[in-house]
Amino acid sequence: MTEPLNIGRNRAQESTNAIERMYITMRHLFIRGFYKPMGVSGETLREALLTLRPEIYGTIAESKVELSGLQYIIERLPEGIEECSFINLTSDEGYSNSHFKPIIPPKRRRNCYRIDEEQMNIEITRGRSEIYDILTHLTFMFIESHKIMQAVVINEAGQTSRDWVKLTAAVSKEGDLTQNEREIAITHTANILGRTFAEINQVYDRFATKDNPNKFLHLIHSLGKLAIREAVHGDKRVITFSPIVRERLGHHIHGEVWANTIKKTLHQHDLLKRKVHIISANMHSVMNTLFSPIALEDTLKEKSNFQVYEELSSPKNVKLRKTVNDKALEEGMIELKDNSGTNIDVQIFDLAKLSHYKGNAELHGKEDAPVIIVMDYAFGEQAYETMDELLKPYKVEDKQTYMNVDSISIMGKAGILQGGKGDLMIPDAHLFEGTADNYPFPNELKTSDFEGQGLGVYDGSMVTVLGTSLQNKDLLKFFHDSTWNVIGLEMEGAHYQKAIQAAAKLRGNISDQVKLRYAYYASDNPLETGSTLASGGLGTAGVKPTYLITEKILEQIFNNATQE
Repeated sequence: MTEPLNIGRNRAQESTNAIERMYITMRHLFIRGFYKPMGVSGETLREALLTLRPEIYGTIAESKVELSGLQYIIERLPEGIEECSFINLTSDEGYSNSHFKPIIPPKRRRNCYRIDEEQMNIEITRGRSEIYDILTHLTFMFIESHKIMQAVVINEAGQTSRDWVKLTAAVSKEGDLTQNEREIAITHTANILGRTFAEINQVYDRFATKDNPNKFLHLIHSLGKLAIREAVHGDKRVITFSPIVRERLGHHIHGEVWANTIKKTLHQHDLLKRKVHIISANMHSVMNTLFSPIALEDTLKEKSNFQVYEELSSPKNVKLRKTVNDKALEEGMIELKDNSGTNIDVQIFDLAKLSHYKGNAELHGKEDAPVIIVMDYAFGEQAYETMDELLKPYKVEDKQTYMNVDSISIMGKAGILQGGKGDLMIPDAHLFEGTADNYPFPNELKTSDFEGQGLGVYDGSMVTVLGTSLQNKDLLKFFHDSTWNVIGLEMEGAHYQKAIQAAAKLRGNISDQVKLRYAYYASDNPLETGSTLASGGLGTAGVKPTYLITEKILEQIFNNATQE
């Protein structure tokens, strides 16, 4: 029994070392200002990623091209990046006022700009985690592109295989491909990628866009084309960091603007001295929980709350969502669309203007009724920046005004290490991966609050990871089996708690008796093959856990407010 345990531990140690090498290297390259991903300067990153073999990137260490991982990164990188030899990471440097049209990836809120045929600019406004995320995805993309090159270049002169010639002809054809032409192209592409015709067919439509139903073929061709040009002709792809982003990183420039906008709005509406409850969540669950019973009273008579929430979550029901949103605005909701660069929208709810919640109208019209601030999800280290700035006092007429923060609630998605998608995790501590930092805290939410709801509920520690795209089974299994009692992994918890503890215990910006609520629902189980983030989203399975957590947070807020 000892030998397998040692093997597992050695693999976990290798993985830990690989992650550390990656982050040290990425910081070094950032300070340096540029590097060539497939050159000598990018070698450490490539080797570390291949050693790590993250679950999201599947077959990265094999000769065949990884399809699900490719789909995962393409949804998080700007459209057309596979065609660019020069990728420039910038700060917010004024491109929004230019003729360049912003490109926003489907699964990551960041502004990107196609400068010309060869260059893509990506704006970094969310801190180091965003840089780590992008560089990791790009490293994976370049590794996969070289697999394509190695499969089609048949001699030193750069002559290519018949499969590549046929793929080139298919993507060069004007107009739509017939079914016959498409299937011929898929056959040749399958040979190049080391995959079966069925495997390509299965993922083909997942890559399709409205303007380009054959995006998959174009993506593979563009990746291979640049890799061939690099290997045969020496035209290296380059990633650069602008001087401005290197100068601004870590200075809380965007977070300060964002937080001051919130506090200025509270002051303008005479809410700054009220008791405040901060919730980090999405932009729909709190609003829908508070106002759908009022706005959709007739609908609720025929359906359960969760059925209504599922309908509100459907992209088709725009009118239904607008009805709830209009009612929320009518009853005092203030919307703050972000213009600071954080990409974090905010909603403010004055509970004195809420006519009733679940039939309870005790707070309506009450002058000292609490205020709820809902902030959209932060990204990695950005959680520290935004929470740190939000909890600072606000200067009104040269006088420091402290917010009366009564509770802070963090709800989010996380990877689970036991159980499955949709199950709940109620942590009592956050462990910061790669450091000795740990943050135990008393959680107002308990597993007993969610029992009997048909979902698994687990309590224990959460690991705040440096990037979800870097996790592998060996490391996670070690965390899970150790005495740390780790139940899941996410990217923001330790950063939030670091800011909260500093504000409460060191700076005195908020009370050290502030109530804390942390709850996560499982978006994936990285220890199960086929259940990683690359296997797809939760869909409607995420509705029930999202609203269960939201209702419990609001229930506690209202109970505390009405008992005072």
